[in-house]
Amino acid sequence: MKIKDLIKGLDILQMKNYKEDINIEGISFHSQRVKENFLYVAIKGYLVDGHTFINDAIDKGARVILVEDFVKTRQDICQIKLINTRVALSKVSSNFYSNPSSKIKTIGITATNGKTTTSFLLDEIYKLAGYKTGLIGSVISKIKDEVKLSLLTTPESLELQELFYKMTEEKLDRALMEVSSSALELYRVNDIDFDIVSFNNFTREHIDQHGTYENYWQVKSSLIKNAKEDSLAILNLDNERIRTLTNQTKARVVDFSINTDLGRIVCTNLKLVNGRARFTVKIKEDIPLKDFTIKKTSFDVDLKIPGYHSVENAMCAIVIALADKIPLDVIKQGLRDFGGVERRFEFIYERDYTIIDDHFANIKNINSTLETLTDMDKNKVIIIYAIRGNRGVTVNRENAEALLAWKDKLGINSIIATKSIGAVGDKDRVSKDEEEVFKEVLDKSDLSYTIYDSLEDAVSMGLSQAEPHDLVLLAGCQGMDHGGRVALNYLYLKDPSLDKNDLFKPLLKRLSESDLKGEE
Repeated sequence: MKIKDLIKGLDILQMKNYKEDINIEGISFHSQRVKENFLYVAIKGYLVDGHTFINDAIDKGARVILVEDFVKTRQDICQIKLINTRVALSKVSSNFYSNPSSKIKTIGITATNGKTTTSFLLDEIYKLAGYKTGLIGSVISKIKDEVKLSLLTTPESLELQELFYKMTEEKLDRALMEVSSSALELYRVNDIDFDIVSFNNFTREHIDQHGTYENYWQVKSSLIKNAKEDSLAILNLDNERIRTLTNQTKARVVDFSINTDLGRIVCTNLKLVNGRARFTVKIKEDIPLKDFTIKKTSFDVDLKIPGYHSVENAMCAIVIALADKIPLDVIKQGLRDFGGVERRFEFIYERDYTIIDDHFANIKNINSTLETLTDMDKNKVIIIYAIRGNRGVTVNRENAEALLAWKDKLGINSIIATKSIGAVGDKDRVSKDEEEVFKEVLDKSDLSYTIYDSLEDAVSMGLSQAEPHDLVLLAGCQGMDHGGRVALNYLYLKDPSLDKNDLFKPLLKRLSESDLKGEE
């Protein structure tokens, strides 16, 4: 592609040695991945400044460099100066792949909690409807049946555009994307052409990452505020903040609610049977859209996956599917068939006692999980908790306070905690401040606790206390990713007569078992 076509739409400040007929055969923002006739985008990251590697990129064959500051190079080369090269990377990547997301119906899903479950639910529904699907998320990226682990909650814009290009090459019908706050803040989805966007819930999960609660809101809500005029915005009106977006978007809004009667589509008659939900979806009035109408009706839903939080995720998926003309019988069947996402209130052992494995990320997730436990038939609850690493003191204080809030309702007298040393990398290591704030909160209560360095010691201690009819909760994010395997190994070593294949069946398709798994 000629450079003049590649840089269309960029707000260029200045250029050096520019010739419009320079031919570009690829793009990279990593100097080591540059090849002959590439465009290199120098990005100023949090830890590394790509400008320092410009000469390395030139040595590898870069013909043009996008910069925020001109750099003295060993040879004359085209440099194009811009205010923000992250913004530019998104635009040139879209140009290079001919704006692929505009050629496939694209659904962007944002929320503090439940993006993964909502997207997987939708994928099940779409496949049942006969659609060929692609999925981009925090667990996997999937094109038809080809699955790859995700190393970021949303890929960098260059990889993202390449994924969409591959989807169009495969002639897929739908692309489902989890849209993280990092992706929005770092301009990764700037040039994605969303047809449907959704915002399901909003809590303080990433406040340390974004500096303030208000900053986090401004980033998160931008997906809806910037939605195009002919798109649909699916909004959960239970959240007061999300409610304000109905008048701050050009998109046509389809609203719903679970805990209030504010939405035009609502959840009623909610009952949990051994943790699994049954409820009625009521469409209170006809909802006219661009080329069809969601008709007033009501229908019953049975979920295979457990938990109150699953109801919220299911409602979001239902409304998106309704807005995308999916028949009711297909939606209901998809919800019945869906077995869940790994480590989202996942039952991994149900015999003499029950082991539940849960991501347990933040206040909302914790409250939903523990509220579900209160409705389950049980003797006692044993909580084995992996302290959150590299998420700051605010999240860890709030998580500890949330645990305390449920101790009396669940009859919890003690907590087994772990720093998961050896089970996580540097990116998820628990800092001294994070450990101390956890201890500080619990020290103010009569709840006893023990903090183990290793995940294995914590899990072994918890399971050694389990008796018939107990519930054991493996609770935590990256620090508990391997907790399920540790727990089942413990059970097998304790009783080698167990059918090992059957025992480990819940982990067969787990992606979090891989050391490649990561999260922003």
